[in-house]
Amino acid sequence: MISKKIGTFIIFILTILTSYSQEKFTLSGVITDFKNNETLIGVNIYVPLLKIGTTTNEYGFYSLTLPAGEHQVEISYLSYQTLVQNIVLNQNAKNNFALNESGEELQEVVIIDNKGKINIKSPEMSTNKLSISAIKKMPVVFGEVDVLKSILLLPGVTNAGEGASGFNVRGGGADQNLILLDEANIFNSSHVFGFFSVFNPDAVKDLKLYKGGIPARYGGRASSVLEIYQKDGNSKEFHVNGGIGLISSRILAEGPLVKDKGSFLIGGRASYVHLFLKLSEDQKDNSAYFYDLNTKLSYKINDNNSLFLSGYFGRDVFNLNNSFTNIYGNSTLNLRWNHLFSDKLFSNLSLIYSDYYYGLDLNFIGFNWDSGIRNYNLKYDFKNYVSDKFRLNYGINGIYYEFNPGTIKPSGNDSGINPDQLDKKYAFEPAVYIDAENQLSKKITVSYGLRFSLFYRLGESTINLYENNNPVVFNSDLQIYEKGTPIATEHYGKNKVIEDYNNLEPRFSVSYQVNQDQSIKASYNRMAQYLQLISNTSSPTPLDIWMPSDTYIKPQIADQVALGYFRNINNGAYSLEVETYYKEIQNRLNYIDGADLIANDAIEQVILNGQMRAYGMEIMFKKNEGKFNGWIAYTLSKSEEQTPGRTPEEPGINNGKWYNSAFDKTHNLAITSAYTLNEKWSFGANFSLQSGQPVTYPNGQYVYLGITVPSYGLRNGYRLPAYHHLDVSATLTSRKNKDRNWKGEWVFSIYNLYNRQNAASINFRQNVDTGFNEAVRTSIFGIVPAVSYNFKF
Repeated sequence: MISKKIGTFIIFILTILTSYSQEKFTLSGVITDFKNNETLIGVNIYVPLLKIGTTTNEYGFYSLTLPAGEHQVEISYLSYQTLVQNIVLNQNAKNNFALNESGEELQEVVIIDNKGKINIKSPEMSTNKLSISAIKKMPVVFGEVDVLKSILLLPGVTNAGEGASGFNVRGGGADQNLILLDEANIFNSSHVFGFFSVFNPDAVKDLKLYKGGIPARYGGRASSVLEIYQKDGNSKEFHVNGGIGLISSRILAEGPLVKDKGSFLIGGRASYVHLFLKLSEDQKDNSAYFYDLNTKLSYKINDNNSLFLSGYFGRDVFNLNNSFTNIYGNSTLNLRWNHLFSDKLFSNLSLIYSDYYYGLDLNFIGFNWDSGIRNYNLKYDFKNYVSDKFRLNYGINGIYYEFNPGTIKPSGNDSGINPDQLDKKYAFEPAVYIDAENQLSKKITVSYGLRFSLFYRLGESTINLYENNNPVVFNSDLQIYEKGTPIATEHYGKNKVIEDYNNLEPRFSVSYQVNQDQSIKASYNRMAQYLQLISNTSSPTPLDIWMPSDTYIKPQIADQVALGYFRNINNGAYSLEVETYYKEIQNRLNYIDGADLIANDAIEQVILNGQMRAYGMEIMFKKNEGKFNGWIAYTLSKSEEQTPGRTPEEPGINNGKWYNSAFDKTHNLAITSAYTLNEKWSFGANFSLQSGQPVTYPNGQYVYLGITVPSYGLRNGYRLPAYHHLDVSATLTSRKNKDRNWKGEWVFSIYNLYNRQNAASINFRQNVDTGFNEAVRTSIFGIVPAVSYNFKF
């Protein structure tokens, strides 16, 4: 009798569970651009009646589990018209949607205004996303659209200096940013030493910057992640677009390989400023130019499988009188396979190659110098849409590194230079991660994850050994740090482990929805950075060398917490984001006074381990609608470093006290705006204001053997003057564009409208006429008017 009741109860429970499961079905598919079949990233799919929604992933795929029956579904995306469709679910269904850009018409669907609302419910915070259409409206130097310059208008992001490469996020160094192009690592993101970025705007589909709350699938850097995806290419029609500017031009072609199934994209840029140098008798033997190439092939095998092959190649070339030639640049290649195991399980397998090369031909000395970093990355990511309230992301990846600090070769038979190879270095960085997003209630949604990373410094290599394991010694008589003397060496064979590290990197974020228009969010993340940039400048230069963590160079460990308030105002016509953060970084490298970093095969002899901290508040107010829109971003922040002495007798750096880092900008204000007057004319303007960059100035001098020698005070104890400029642009679009295949526009811009002479540096010297000391400001840009012509057919 008891067993019969138990059996009856089990059957009853199974019946309930079965009936419950039959009441819910999964709606999934891919969302694309109506014109070209380009997949769209981060599209919102929302069911207003149930208050359930999701977004498309990096490949345009979405999955949403709903009760059986009829539902009204809204599909919205920035700069695109929002679709509202009725869906009847009585089984699992695949529905692919195509969106039209704003201003175009669709039939047989309901269209509502697309507003740039903040996702109040999502726990994601400390992120910014920019559409490429908004970036192209921003006026920039020489009229060249620049992806990296656009993110400098976001809160918490500053430049590394006038005309300098790289960017700083929340008080971190430029080397602490992970920059990904189609998942491939970009080690140097600039052309012409920072004047332009390596990203061709015509080839870019999506840009997203993570400043905090970084998902567990990312690792390897301590400050931020900049994720950029290239377009897949138009699989419907063949098109060409490009632009002609004052110093460079670009062109991009895309079209179908197999209509609606496969596509190609190829784009190139090149500068020609060196041609103008030939017109000058003094400069005819000099040249300076860059070029790059973007490629991508995409093919949809069937509804469940797609293949992608993308690549980038770029080079900068500088030549001075045929006696000095400098060539540097990035190369990447990525083969990806997207596979859909089911309507709830999506996967992406990537095989990635990335290379950064730096070369010098010094013919006047008689040798060539090559250096760089190369890596091979295998990663497999899964996205599991378990239910409408629970989602899992998990995966593995492994990166193998090859470091070449320097190869010296004689440039000819008559050279007196002997060939030499600085000790090459090798490393392996595997990791595994899992992320979960869980809606606990109508008001609370959490995201939590864990990344477990490992790092192996590998041979073949010879390691110096020092007394007391100390490669830097302190001279108490002179009160200075000096290079230690090796007492022995130890050789490690190929692939032998020299040193290993492992770190658990937890991530957590939570969103509390106050009401439909307001939420409060908080996040915490830990990041481990195993690569170090050896540089004594505040911004990366092509000559900088990347080094792996080893016995003497420890990995940087960053911990960051953030708290924010988010609000949509007037039904999304305006939005407000306020965040405050605190970040600590362990094992930040610093250098002893007089450190020689170039071609140093024992870099551990000039390095001291310190720490960093950064904290601040960010405010961003946006106008999302109307002919006039834009945003105001303000950041109040502090970034400091500390390198204490290792013993009570040692002073460390700046007597072991906290001091301003080179990236400290107390105030950072950015205002950007766009105004559409009519179909023919549109206008844009940007204003930037930043506190002056910390610098070290001499505080005295002494004369030794008739030579005046400056004496320097504490590091970063002074600041350059405040940095600010106003940029404006006007775009003229022909009304004939609607009626013909060839579409063109003229873009007129003025960078630094009021001719502010921002200081890139201030140098001190003795005036040869008066004998007095004087400070000399070096400025790179004054007012720069520009005109460019963009076309498409």
